[in-house]
Amino acid sequence: MIKPLADIVVVDFSQFLSGPSASLRLADLGARVIKVEKPQTGDICRHLYVSEAIMNGVSSIFHAINRNKESFVADLKAEADRKDIRELIRYADVVMHNFRPGVMERLGFDYESVREINPEVVYGEISGYGSEGPWKNKPGQDLLVQALSGLTWLSGNGTKGPVPMGIAVVDIITGAHLAQGILACLVRKGISGQGGLVQVSMLESIIDFQFETITTFYRDGGQPTVRSDKNNAHAYLGAPYGIYKTKDGYIALAMASVPQLGLLLGCAGLMHYQQIDSWFTRRDEIKGILADHLQSETTNYWLQILEPADIWCADVLTWDQLMNHEGFKVLDMIQEVNMEDGYRFQTTRCPISIDGERLVSPVGTPKLGEHTESILEEILAKQTVPR
Repeated sequence: MIKPLADIVVVDFSQFLSGPSASLRLADLGARVIKVEKPQTGDICRHLYVSEAIMNGVSSIFHAINRNKESFVADLKAEADRKDIRELIRYADVVMHNFRPGVMERLGFDYESVREINPEVVYGEISGYGSEGPWKNKPGQDLLVQALSGLTWLSGNGTKGPVPMGIAVVDIITGAHLAQGILACLVRKGISGQGGLVQVSMLESIIDFQFETITTFYRDGGQPTVRSDKNNAHAYLGAPYGIYKTKDGYIALAMASVPQLGLLLGCAGLMHYQQIDSWFTRRDEIKGILADHLQSETTNYWLQILEPADIWCADVLTWDQLMNHEGFKVLDMIQEVNMEDGYRFQTTRCPISIDGERLVSPVGTPKLGEHTESILEEILAKQTVPR
C-alpha cells in the first residue's frame, strides 16, 4: 500500500512526548520524519527517568514514541549546523517543534524565519499554555497541566483528593491535535499551494478533552463538580455508572435502568429507585446497595445475566488478561520493529486502517545521529537541482 503521506518530509525539532507523538502519527501515515537532536545527548526523552526499563541504551518511552523516524544531529547554536538545518528546511513540507514561546525566535527558526526559506511550509508548534498570559513560561509538563486544568477533580471518589490520570494523556491528546492541524494544512496546501501555521497548547488541548463536562458545568451555572462518594467513574453521571468489586474481580457498569438492574440481579434494594432523578440525587445510596450485592457472585456470573439483557457492562481486565484474550489478539495491535544494529522490540502499531489495510512499519528507533551523514549528502545533491 502507498501510504497517504508518502513523499511528505517532516523536519521535527520536538522532544519528549507531545511533539514526537504527533510526528509518530505522521510517520505511520507514510511521512518521512527527520528528527533534529542535540549532539551527544539528543532528545531528553532518550535518558529521562520515566521508567526503569532501558532498551538498547535508552528509555523504553523513547523507543515507543520515536520509531519509524530518522535522527539528524545538529547544534542549533552553531552557525555551520544552522546552515545545514536551513537547507534541510528548504526541502521540507512540514516543520514542527514543542519549545517554550520565544525559543525558536531566538534560534532563528520561528515560523516567519522558516517561511522566508520555504514559503509554502506547514509549520506546527506546541506550547504548554499558549503564547500569552501569566502561564506562558511555565513548564509544559503533563502532570502539571493536568493539575491546572481541572481534570484531576473528575476521577476518584468524592471524599478523596484530586486524582491524575495514570498516563500522559495531555501529551498524547496535544500531539493528536497538532497532527490534525498539520494534516488540514497539508490538504489546503495540496489545493491552493498555501502552507500555514498550526498552533496548539497543552492546556487548550486538555480543556477541549473535557468538552462534555465543561459544557455541563456551564449549563449548571458553574456549580462545583461533585464526584460520587462511591465507585465514581464520571462526576456528572448518575448510578450505576462505575466499577464494582465482585467475588473474584471487578465489573464495569455503564448507563442502565436502576430498577431493571434490581430485577435482573435479584437485588430488591434497587427496586425502590423508580424515578430517573433519583439515580442522580441518590446515586451514592444506589451505588452502596449495588456494590454490596455484586460482591456475592463472580464477575462472569453477573456478565452472563446482564449481557443477554443488553445491559452495558464489561469485565475489568489487567494487561495480562487483555493480551491473552481473543478480542485483543484479533486486532493484531502489537508489531515487532527492528533497529539498524539488529535490536528488536515489540510495541503498538498505528490504530488506523486505510482501504482495509492496517498501518504497520518494521522500522525501529534511530540511534542518535544515525542518519546525519546520509541526509547531508542528500541535501548537497539537491542543491545542484533547482527546487
